[in-house]
Amino acid sequence: MASREAWILATLGARGSVQVAELARELSVSEVTIRKDLDALARRQLLRRTRGGAVASDRGGEGAFADRLQRAAAAKQAIAAAAAELVSDGDVVALDTSSTAHHLALDLVHRHGLVVITSSLPTATVLMERSDARIIMPGGTVRRESSGLVGPVSGSLLASGRIHKAFVGLAGLAPQRGLLELATDEAVSKTALVAASDEVHGLFDSSKVDGLALHAFATPEQVTSLITDAGASDDMVEEWAAVGVPVTRVPLPDTQTTGSTPVPARADTASRRLSRKEHR
Repeated sequence: MASREAWILATLGARGSVQVAELARELSVSEVTIRKDLDALARRQLLRRTRGGAVASDRGGEGAFADRLQRAAAAKQAIAAAAAELVSDGDVVALDTSSTAHHLALDLVHRHGLVVITSSLPTATVLMERSDARIIMPGGTVRRESSGLVGPVSGSLLASGRIHKAFVGLAGLAPQRGLLELATDEAVSKTALVAASDEVHGLFDSSKVDGLALHAFATPEQVTSLITDAGASDDMVEEWAAVGVPVTRVPLPDTQTTGSTPVPARADTASRRLSRKEHR
């Protein structure tokens, strides 16, 4: 089913809308099966159902990013607060176009002397208006769904110096493949940032653990740590620990959570990965 869902989403991305009868014919399955697939994707907010078919989720344009900011906001704010503790005055950091990275930017406005590389228009605006950070924006094409610039990152920009820490959102993840995105252009942009960064921290709410994604932009060996909320399972933490990536699970404010206590990132793991990167 996962491969069929991926095909449906890829087709939807290319066409903008799809019809049940059309998909059933192209995939050689029944219309009942296609309806179930579309309903499942709609529940995960990956598309919007219409009469007889579906259209791309968030196809309304600029409202998409604002909608994502509100989705799982408490979890994203808690994750951002934990990530902010990793940033020191004067650091060179990269923040991608994810809504969680934008929450992180809001937590960094009082840091001094930061150099921030970001493709996110809202994040760049917040930092410009409320901080003394030096902001660098790679070129590209504006993608309305993320309110950011996408496309290959300029080699001359990344050749100017190493990025100390990159903070990236994701659509899905797997210990065998790494961090994943659904859109090709988002993955291309993030791949370049990851390659130029000494540390890579994945930020995501626990709903992304089972998220559907297609394109890897960071291998497990490139990931320094993962930061998520307490909804992530013990199995997920153990699977990533097995490939050398520590997971921090942050509690949500004013809520009761189940499962084990948060698992902190191990400094020795981060140091080993940093050393390998320095000698690439």
